Amino acid sequence: MKKNLQELLSIGKVLNFHGIKGEVKVGFNEGNEKIFSEIHRVLIVKGSETSELEIEKVRFHKKFAIIKFKQVNSVDEAVKIKGSLLKLPKEKLVKYLEEDEFYICDLIGLKAYDREGNFIGEISGVVNFRDQDTLFIKNSENKEHMIPFKKEIVPEVDLEKGRITINIIEGLIEKNEI
Repeated sequence: MKKNLQELLSIGKVLNFHGIKGEVKVGFNEGNEKIFSEIHRVLIVKGSETSELEIEKVRFHKKFAIIKFKQVNSVDEAVKIKGSLLKLPKEKLVKYLEEDEFYICDLIGLKAYDREGNFIGEISGVVNFRDQDTLFIKNSENKEHMIPFKKEIVPEVDLEKGRITINIIEGLIEKNEI
């Protein structure tokens, strides 16, 4: 599973040890329980160090995954991986996306156009404000617009063509800014 780190996506973070037998408490995005239930190996990345660990057992407690790695058998060993990111190759994760879900790394750099085909700018970032994803679109004059990433406003995302379509609504972007 050795991969270029650029091709890897984070699926969780080791927050702390759990118990005395080497289990760790992992924070992850809600809805990703299936990923943890189905994978058997994961890359652990901490700083510049990367290692591959085998998952022996996973259970869920509150909003966390409690994971026992085959190679981690004590509190001391669990503490060593505290703060590590759990990563998998992107191609192993694509099957877990729902329809109309995208990875942020796939959205960055897409060109944004209005319904008439006028160029608006390029997606420069994506953030989540209060459970709402927001696109940052930078125009040719380096002015950034914040666009809610909702189907009504962004009805089309075409990764193959490298573009999105935006319904311009009053107050979102002024026509003279396009």
